[in-house]
Amino acid sequence: MSGTEKSKATAEQAKGKAKETVGRAVGNERMTAEGRVEQAKGDARQAKEKTKDAFGH
Repeated sequence: MSGTEKSKATAEQAKGKAKETVGRAVGNERMTAEGRVEQAKGDARQAKEKTKDAFGH
């Protein structure tokens, strides 16, 4: 996995987790949902890069 893409995925996951946590703390369902979406994007980016690594691209 390229270092840049890996760091983007990790950052996106962390940002999403933080947003979800803050959303829950303040009772903001929209922020909580946005946090989950960002985490999912990070997970998808990470899975894509792992697949590329598995096939040697």
